Amino acid sequence: MMNAINPQKVLRQGGNVIKTRDDRDLILFDSNGKVLNADDCNWLPNDDDSAVNNNIFRSRIEPWLTSLFQSEHLSLLCGSGITNAISILSGAGSGTTMGGTTFSNYKDKIEAAAKVSAEASGRKDGNIEDQIRTANDLLRGLKILGKTNKANTLENELNSIISEFANSILKSEKGIASAEKSKRENAYRILINFLLSFASRTGNKERLNIFTTNYDRLIEVGAELAGIHLMDRFVGTMMPIFRSSRLQLDVHYNPPGIRGEPRYLEGVVRLTKLHGSVDWIQNGGEIRRIGLPFGADNIDSYLKAPGLYGTNAMGVMIYPNSAKDRETAEYPYVELFRDFAASICRPNSTLVTYGYGFGDEHINRVLNDMLTIPSTHIVIISYNDPIGRILKFYNESPNKAQISIMIGSNLGDISNLANDYLPKSAIDRTTIRLAELLQNRMGASSDIAKPTTNETAKEEIINSEN
Repeated sequence: MMNAINPQKVLRQGGNVIKTRDDRDLILFDSNGKVLNADDCNWLPNDDDSAVNNNIFRSRIEPWLTSLFQSEHLSLLCGSGITNAISILSGAGSGTTMGGTTFSNYKDKIEAAAKVSAEASGRKDGNIEDQIRTANDLLRGLKILGKTNKANTLENELNSIISEFANSILKSEKGIASAEKSKRENAYRILINFLLSFASRTGNKERLNIFTTNYDRLIEVGAELAGIHLMDRFVGTMMPIFRSSRLQLDVHYNPPGIRGEPRYLEGVVRLTKLHGSVDWIQNGGEIRRIGLPFGADNIDSYLKAPGLYGTNAMGVMIYPNSAKDRETAEYPYVELFRDFAASICRPNSTLVTYGYGFGDEHINRVLNDMLTIPSTHIVIISYNDPIGRILKFYNESPNKAQISIMIGSNLGDISNLANDYLPKSAIDRTTIRLAELLQNRMGASSDIAKPTTNETAKEEIINSEN
């Protein structure tokens, strides 16, 4: 029955696709919550005709994710979907798109080469990244051929396009930062709860690794609001510099009145921006992070600060960057992808992807390598699958048992995730202590082990004390 139903059609019609725990294949639900392939689903309520609501999804998803989040190594990969979700929640629209631009110089050749590059990555049309990458290659070729005038003309146009693209990213940030207060605060609250669900690991576990393909600073803003300490390769305060040496720096504290080794501080996360950032600048032979406010009007005025040596938009480190030779073109991205592969391709490792459309083959190759380790697991969460690459990755993978799927307007909605489906580590620890207390006072009971509401728990404690 599964083969007769097209999952992409289900998603386009507002349905949901899920695969967790011992599901052998994808379970499909229509927009009303009715299962479409009941023969493949063994966890439905007794009444197969009833709609599956958030409570049923939660009972299936939350314990499973809570278990996976206790893996020795936990990582989160965010794509543009998280920015779009928060932007829509705040009432600011869908955020920056990766649609193509138009070059006036060598227009046809750039568009043709960008299309070939996109098709090689499994996408139909080239986006602005493909076009900028192609224009960079063409620019280097013109300089090698000694066609200085043509190279200068193309470089000026490329600088203008990169500047416009950077400003469009800032515009997306500004839309969130300047949104109507109640909507903005709600969007920030959802973002904070989302991030804390991952970052609330005990200090004796390895730090959460967050990887993102986004150029904006939404994750940094969310972490700041949530009180999460971010650590990356940048060192310094006024104008931090990117360092190739990846020292295992961490944050510890000394508990008052306790002697001995310091303890790890909770809420510390390692952040890696795989494609660069709108506030990373190539300054001579160095990569610097400038003090660009979240949602600034434009980037040009911040490039005129003393010490930047006349850097223009061509120096903004957004992938693909506009470096002048292959060695610098690979830097710092080669270091970032080395961190990515080293972090997830380890035994007992779990990676959660949210809002990532699997359109980057260089990332997908690492994910496939990760799945060759039997104790690893990937959880794919997305609101939709617009280019069909998510389900393509799943269908082509020989390691389907190591992949969990949550796609759809319900399962991939960031509000539902933050409120219902993602685990709350701090609450889980309190629940465990509560269960132990009740068992010690009342004896082991099957009812005690079950999750209870706060009110029920309070009543049981009062009754036990009486």
